[in-house]
Amino acid sequence: MPAKPQPRPPARPRLYEQLVERLVEYMSEAELAPGDRLPAERELAASLGVSRASLGQALVALEVQGVIDVRHGDGAIVRRTVSEEGVLSLLRDRANRRAEIIEARQALEVKLAELAAERRTDEDLAAIDAALELMRAEVREGERGVEGDERFHAAITNAARSRLLTRMMDELAPMIRETRLESLSQQGRPQASLAGHESIASAIRLGDPSVAAEAMRQHLRLVSTVPEVPADRATV
Repeated sequence: MPAKPQPRPPARPRLYEQLVERLVEYMSEAELAPGDRLPAERELAASLGVSRASLGQALVALEVQGVIDVRHGDGAIVRRTVSEEGVLSLLRDRANRRAEIIEARQALEVKLAELAAERRTDEDLAAIDAALELMRAEVREGERGVEGDERFHAAITNAARSRLLTRMMDELAPMIRETRLESLSQQGRPQASLAGHESIASAIRLGDPSVAAEAMRQHLRLVSTVPEVPADRATV
Protein backbone atom coordinates (compact mmCIF):
# COMPACT_ATOMS: atom_id res chain seq x y z
CA MET A 1 0.00 0.00 0.00
CA PRO A 2 1.51 3.34 -1.00
CA ALA A 3 2.35 5.68 1.83
CA LYS A 4 -0.14 8.42 2.47
CA PRO A 5 1.02 11.86 1.38
CA GLN A 6 2.10 14.01 4.28
CA PRO A 7 0.99 17.64 4.57
CA ARG A 8 3.76 20.08 3.75
CA PRO A 9 4.61 22.88 6.14
CA PRO A 10 3.67 26.31 4.83
CA ALA A 11 6.40 27.97 2.76
CA ARG A 12 8.43 30.49 4.70
CA PRO A 13 8.02 33.96 3.21
CA ARG A 14 11.04 35.06 1.20
CA LEU A 15 13.26 37.65 2.78
CA TYR A 16 12.14 40.51 0.58
CA GLU A 17 8.49 39.69 1.41
CA GLN A 18 9.38 39.91 5.09
CA LEU A 19 11.11 43.21 4.39
CA VAL A 20 8.10 44.56 2.51
CA GLU A 21 5.89 43.66 5.46
CA ARG A 22 8.32 45.24 7.92
CA LEU A 23 8.64 48.43 5.88
CA VAL A 24 4.86 48.86 5.69
CA GLU A 25 4.69 48.25 9.44
CA TYR A 26 7.41 50.86 9.97
CA MET A 27 5.57 53.45 7.85
CA SER A 28 2.48 52.87 9.96
CA GLU A 29 4.34 53.06 13.27
CA ALA A 30 6.16 56.23 12.18
CA GLU A 31 2.84 57.67 10.98
CA LEU A 32 4.32 58.52 7.60
CA ALA A 33 1.88 60.21 5.24
CA PRO A 34 2.00 60.76 1.46
CA GLY A 35 4.90 63.09 0.71
CA ASP A 36 7.00 61.99 3.70
CA ARG A 37 10.48 60.58 3.08
CA LEU A 38 11.78 57.22 4.31
CA PRO A 39 15.22 57.11 5.97
CA ALA A 40 18.22 56.66 3.67
CA GLU A 41 18.78 53.10 2.37
CA ARG A 42 22.03 52.70 4.32
CA GLU A 43 20.26 53.64 7.56
CA LEU A 44 17.27 51.41 6.86
CA ALA A 45 19.46 48.42 5.93
CA ALA A 46 21.50 48.82 9.10
CA SER A 47 18.46 49.08 11.35
CA LEU A 48 16.87 46.00 9.76
CA GLY A 49 20.13 44.02 9.74
CA VAL A 50 20.00 43.21 6.02
CA SER A 51 22.05 44.02 2.95
CA ARG A 52 21.23 47.02 0.78
CA ALA A 53 20.62 44.61 -2.11
CA SER A 54 17.82 42.86 -0.21
CA LEU A 55 16.40 46.16 0.98
CA GLY A 56 16.51 47.49 -2.59
CA GLN A 57 14.43 44.56 -3.82
CA ALA A 58 11.79 45.28 -1.17
CA LEU A 59 11.72 48.98 -2.04
CA VAL A 60 11.23 48.15 -5.73
CA ALA A 61 8.32 45.87 -4.79
CA LEU A 62 6.70 48.76 -2.92
CA GLU A 63 7.41 51.18 -5.78
CA VAL A 64 5.82 48.84 -8.32
CA GLN A 65 2.66 48.82 -6.21
CA GLY A 66 2.61 52.61 -6.03
CA VAL A 67 3.24 52.71 -2.28
CA ILE A 68 6.48 54.70 -2.61
CA ASP A 69 8.24 56.71 -5.28
CA VAL A 70 12.00 56.20 -5.50
CA ARG A 71 13.62 59.37 -6.84
CA HIS A 72 17.22 59.63 -7.92
CA GLY A 73 19.11 61.67 -5.36
CA ASP A 74 16.00 62.23 -3.26
CA GLY A 75 15.37 58.84 -1.65
CA ALA A 76 12.05 57.02 -1.23
CA ILE A 77 8.92 59.15 -0.87
CA VAL A 78 5.62 57.75 0.44
CA ARG A 79 2.85 57.95 -2.17
CA ARG A 80 0.05 56.13 -0.35
CA THR A 81 -0.50 54.07 2.78
CA VAL A 82 -1.53 50.41 2.74
CA SER A 83 -2.06 47.57 5.19
CA GLU A 84 0.54 44.82 5.62
CA GLU A 85 -1.99 42.19 4.50
CA GLY A 86 -2.98 44.19 1.46
CA VAL A 87 0.54 44.83 0.24
CA LEU A 88 1.57 41.18 0.61
CA SER A 89 -1.52 40.02 -1.26
CA LEU A 90 -0.73 42.37 -4.15
CA LEU A 91 2.91 41.33 -4.09
CA ARG A 92 2.12 37.63 -4.46
CA ASP A 93 -0.52 38.26 -7.11
CA ARG A 94 1.98 40.26 -9.16
CA ALA A 95 4.61 37.52 -8.84
CA ASN A 96 2.09 34.93 -10.04
CA ARG A 97 1.17 36.88 -13.17
CA ARG A 98 4.70 38.03 -14.09
CA ALA A 99 5.24 35.07 -16.44
CA GLU A 100 1.98 35.85 -18.25
CA ILE A 101 2.97 39.49 -18.73
CA ILE A 102 6.31 38.40 -20.18
CA GLU A 103 4.60 35.98 -22.56
CA ALA A 104 2.23 38.71 -23.74
CA ARG A 105 5.09 41.15 -24.34
CA GLN A 106 7.00 38.58 -26.36
CA ALA A 107 3.95 37.80 -28.46
CA LEU A 108 3.08 41.45 -29.14
CA GLU A 109 6.32 43.39 -29.16
CA VAL A 110 8.29 41.04 -31.40
CA LYS A 111 5.60 41.49 -34.05
CA LEU A 112 5.50 45.25 -33.44
CA ALA A 113 9.24 45.50 -34.06
CA GLU A 114 8.87 43.54 -37.28
CA LEU A 115 6.06 45.80 -38.50
CA ALA A 116 7.93 48.93 -37.43
CA ALA A 117 10.87 47.93 -39.63
CA GLU A 118 8.49 47.64 -42.58
CA ARG A 119 6.37 50.75 -41.97
CA ARG A 120 8.52 53.32 -40.14
CA THR A 121 8.70 56.86 -41.42
CA ASP A 122 11.35 59.53 -40.87
CA GLU A 123 9.18 60.92 -38.07
CA ASP A 124 9.06 57.50 -36.42
CA LEU A 125 12.85 57.18 -36.59
CA ALA A 126 13.20 60.63 -35.05
CA ALA A 127 10.91 59.59 -32.15
CA ILE A 128 12.89 56.37 -31.63
CA ASP A 129 16.18 58.31 -31.64
CA ALA A 130 14.77 60.87 -29.18
CA ALA A 131 13.74 58.08 -26.81
CA LEU A 132 17.20 56.52 -27.06
CA GLU A 133 18.87 59.85 -26.31
CA LEU A 134 16.61 60.38 -23.31
CA MET A 135 17.50 56.96 -21.92
CA ARG A 136 21.21 57.59 -22.53
CA ALA A 137 20.94 60.83 -20.56
CA GLU A 138 19.06 59.12 -17.72
CA VAL A 139 21.64 56.34 -17.48
CA ARG A 140 24.52 58.84 -17.56
CA GLU A 141 22.93 60.58 -14.57
CA GLY A 142 22.79 57.31 -12.66
CA GLU A 143 19.04 56.87 -13.12
CA ARG A 144 17.32 53.70 -14.27
CA GLY A 145 16.11 55.04 -17.61
CA VAL A 146 12.45 54.24 -17.01
CA GLU A 147 11.01 57.16 -19.01
CA GLY A 148 13.36 56.64 -21.94
CA ASP A 149 12.59 52.92 -21.96
CA GLU A 150 8.86 53.60 -21.93
CA ARG A 151 9.09 56.13 -24.75
CA PHE A 152 11.25 53.81 -26.85
CA HIS A 153 8.73 50.98 -26.78
CA ALA A 154 5.87 53.43 -27.38
CA ALA A 155 7.68 54.84 -30.43
CA ILE A 156 8.04 51.35 -31.89
CA THR A 157 4.37 50.64 -31.25
CA ASN A 158 3.43 53.84 -33.08
CA ALA A 159 5.76 53.02 -35.97
CA ALA A 160 4.10 49.61 -36.46
CA ARG A 161 0.78 51.26 -37.33
CA SER A 162 -1.45 48.45 -36.11
CA ARG A 163 -4.51 49.79 -34.32
CA LEU A 164 -5.41 46.44 -32.80
CA LEU A 165 -1.91 45.71 -31.48
CA THR A 166 -1.71 49.27 -30.14
CA ARG A 167 -4.97 48.81 -28.22
CA MET A 168 -3.67 45.55 -26.79
CA MET A 169 -0.46 47.25 -25.68
CA ASP A 170 -2.47 50.06 -24.08
CA GLU A 171 -4.38 47.47 -22.06
CA LEU A 172 -1.15 45.88 -20.86
CA ALA A 173 0.65 49.18 -20.18
CA PRO A 174 0.11 49.32 -16.38
CA MET A 175 1.31 45.73 -15.92
CA ILE A 176 4.27 46.25 -18.28
CA ARG A 177 5.28 49.28 -16.23
CA GLU A 178 5.47 47.04 -13.16
CA THR A 179 7.88 44.63 -14.86
CA ARG A 180 9.83 47.56 -16.35
CA LEU A 181 10.47 49.11 -12.94
CA GLU A 182 11.44 45.74 -11.51
CA SER A 183 13.81 44.94 -14.39
CA LEU A 184 15.53 48.34 -14.61
CA SER A 185 16.23 48.26 -10.88
CA GLN A 186 18.61 45.31 -11.35
CA GLN A 187 22.34 46.02 -11.18
CA GLY A 188 23.68 46.84 -14.66
CA ARG A 189 20.28 46.38 -16.30
CA PRO A 190 19.76 49.97 -17.55
CA GLN A 191 23.00 49.80 -19.58
CA ALA A 192 22.15 46.33 -20.94
CA SER A 193 18.61 47.44 -21.81
CA LEU A 194 19.93 50.50 -23.62
CA ALA A 195 22.28 48.30 -25.67
CA GLY A 196 19.30 46.12 -26.63
CA HIS A 197 17.37 49.20 -27.69
CA GLU A 198 20.28 50.29 -29.89
CA SER A 199 20.21 46.93 -31.70
CA ILE A 200 16.45 47.09 -32.23
CA ALA A 201 16.61 50.68 -33.48
CA SER A 202 19.42 49.85 -35.90
CA ALA A 203 17.41 47.01 -37.47
CA ILE A 204 14.31 49.20 -37.75
CA ARG A 205 16.36 51.99 -39.31
CA LEU A 206 17.74 49.53 -41.89
CA GLY A 207 14.21 48.28 -42.62
CA ASP A 208 15.03 44.66 -41.78
CA PRO A 209 11.91 43.05 -40.23
CA SER A 210 13.45 39.67 -39.33
CA VAL A 211 16.50 41.20 -37.63
CA ALA A 212 14.29 43.73 -35.80
CA ALA A 213 12.03 40.93 -34.55
CA GLU A 214 14.97 38.84 -33.35
CA ALA A 215 16.59 41.85 -31.66
CA MET A 216 13.35 42.54 -29.79
CA ARG A 217 13.03 38.87 -28.84
CA GLN A 218 16.55 38.84 -27.39
CA HIS A 219 15.95 42.13 -25.59
CA LEU A 220 12.77 40.88 -23.93
CA ARG A 221 14.51 37.69 -22.82
CA LEU A 222 17.13 39.80 -21.12
CA VAL A 223 14.82 42.28 -19.40
CA SER A 224 12.43 39.54 -18.28
CA THR A 225 15.10 37.99 -16.06
CA VAL A 226 14.83 39.17 -12.46
CA PRO A 227 17.29 37.19 -10.30
CA GLU A 228 16.43 36.48 -6.69
CA VAL A 229 18.63 38.32 -4.21
CA PRO A 230 20.42 35.76 -1.95
CA ALA A 231 18.98 35.64 1.54
CA ASP A 232 20.86 37.54 4.22
CA ARG A 233 21.98 35.69 7.28
CA ALA A 234 20.34 38.24 9.49
CA THR A 235 16.67 37.92 10.23
CA VAL A 236 14.13 40.68 9.91
